[in-house]
Amino acid sequence: MKRSELLLGLLRLPVDALAVMAALLLAYRLREAQVDLVPGVQLLEPATTLPPLGFYTDTFVLPSMGVFLVLAAVMGLYALRSTRSAWWEMGGVIVASLLWLVLVVAWFFFVEKQLFYSRILLFHAIFFLVFFSVAGRTTLVLLQRAMLRLGIGVRIVVSVGRHTITSLARRTLERDCRYRYVGHLEDLAGIRRLAHVPVIDLVLQTDPNPDSEETVELIDFCRSRHIGYGFFPPVFSDVPHQLRIERLGMLPMMRFQPTPLDGWGRIVKRAGDIVVGAALLILLSPLFLLLALGIILDSGWPAFFVSSRVGDFGRRRIPMLKFRSMVCDAEARKQELSHLSHRGDGPLFKVHCDPRVTRFGRILRRWSLDELPQLFNVFVGQMSLVGPRPHLPSEVEHYTSMQRRVFAVRPGMTGLSQVMGRSTLPFDEEVKFDLQYVEEWSPLLDLWIMWRTIFAVMKKDGAE
Repeated sequence: MKRSELLLGLLRLPVDALAVMAALLLAYRLREAQVDLVPGVQLLEPATTLPPLGFYTDTFVLPSMGVFLVLAAVMGLYALRSTRSAWWEMGGVIVASLLWLVLVVAWFFFVEKQLFYSRILLFHAIFFLVFFSVAGRTTLVLLQRAMLRLGIGVRIVVSVGRHTITSLARRTLERDCRYRYVGHLEDLAGIRRLAHVPVIDLVLQTDPNPDSEETVELIDFCRSRHIGYGFFPPVFSDVPHQLRIERLGMLPMMRFQPTPLDGWGRIVKRAGDIVVGAALLILLSPLFLLLALGIILDSGWPAFFVSSRVGDFGRRRIPMLKFRSMVCDAEARKQELSHLSHRGDGPLFKVHCDPRVTRFGRILRRWSLDELPQLFNVFVGQMSLVGPRPHLPSEVEHYTSMQRRVFAVRPGMTGLSQVMGRSTLPFDEEVKFDLQYVEEWSPLLDLWIMWRTIFAVMKKDGAE
């Protein structure tokens, strides 16, 4: 580890301690001075419950420093070398400050059996604690970056192996000021010839093989010279953000996770589907009745069409509901129109100006109103509001193994591929966007897709 990393890592401790002390003492002085919240308007009563400053410092300020430092340490905010971003660190400071506030309130309520000395003091304290802590750590980050620009603390990295380093890894090493990438070598002999490099901090192997003598020699070389050794697992090179480092007993294990939509993510998404789906069903129930009546008057009964689609994990069949926009015998006439499909790039069946679509059905399709009954599928858990579009079993039979990755999540009423082009996208592009959603899911991405869906529906391009 670089000395600069050790120094800056250790400096976080006194910086946070001073931030806690400054925040609590400043909050005390402001309450003691009855500083007005609004200039010219006296809102604060005289501080009659404040303890003497010495007692306050000994019994509250100093213990608070220790509690905050312990909370920050538990959250990993004092790791001497962290690969996480500065934004994550600032977020961790805010969370630690809020946890400190919860512990203070709980201590006074359950242990001291009394309220805190002053609510406005506590409000000022948490504000200044976050402000001073973030300001102190930001100063350390700026100081570290200034040192890195001067070459202090930069890690010298070389890659080794028959395969060259990936373009993503190369760009990261060349752009990150914490690293100096000196190039790629084919074997250990090349490293030994690097006489112009005084110290190598990290060797990255691109083709690790535990049974290879070259790999064993490279690891022994790095260990004997106290050089960091790392490798890129070739099996997972196309999904680096989905790897998780876990432990199987005492053994480290690298695990591939098909999608971040797992654990609490799946619970949060399902809860959102239930709440939003139920609300939309209630709000849109009058529209449902009007649309059903329009279908019946235009082309008769039934008003709904049930299509068997492939659900999550590619194993289930779900009855996807739609308002009927085609003639009643549309499925029987599909075979005779197969030669008119404009989707020759994949297994999907799409026909421009499909003659099976009714007059009222064209209105439904233009504004995607035929999709609204899928809210029932969402509510019962067969679909989600956002996800890859569900396809027919006959279409899925022609999927490649890569295309079947989209079944890692529930199909959705709308999705990334829909807002990026609706039905105009080539099939390969549609799959690419669906896979991007599966592998990069987040609640914010769902909200963004739902927002963009409004504009996608309003555009005529791609409407069928």
